[in-house]
Amino acid sequence: QVQLVESGGGLVQAGGSLRLSCAASGLTFSTNVMGWFRQAPGKEREFVGGISGGGFRLTYADSVKGRFTISRDNHKNTVYLQMNSLKPEDTAVYYCGSKKGTIVIHTTVEAYDYWGQGTQVTVSS
Repeated sequence: QVQLVESGGGLVQAGGSLRLSCAASGLTFSTNVMGWFRQAPGKEREFVGGISGGGFRLTYADSVKGRFTISRDNHKNTVYLQMNSLKPEDTAVYYCGSKKGTIVIHTTVEAYDYWGQGTQVTVSS
C-alpha cells in the first residue's frame, strides 16, 4: 500500500522560509517522479515543481522559480520542498504526488498515481 505523508507546513511571515517533507512508503521510490502541487481556497490544484527519479532533472512553475527548491533522498524515501522568500500568495495546502517513471516530470494532477494528505502553508503579510 502506497503512502505519502507530508509534513513541515505552518504559519510564516512574508519573506520567511519553510521546508516541507514528503515521506513515501510502499513503492520503489527511486523509480518514481515526485511532484509538489498546491491548492489555495477556491482554486484548482496547481503544479509547483517536480523531480525525476534520480534527482537530476527538475522543473518548476514560473511563480516559484528562484524561490523554491526541490530535492530528494532516495535512501530515506523522502522528497523535500525548500520554500524561501515566501509571499502571501503562496498560502495553500501543499501536496506531494508520485508518478511511476523516472524521467518525464508531468505537470498535471491527472498524471500522478498517488497523493499525500497535504500540509497547510499560511504566509502572513
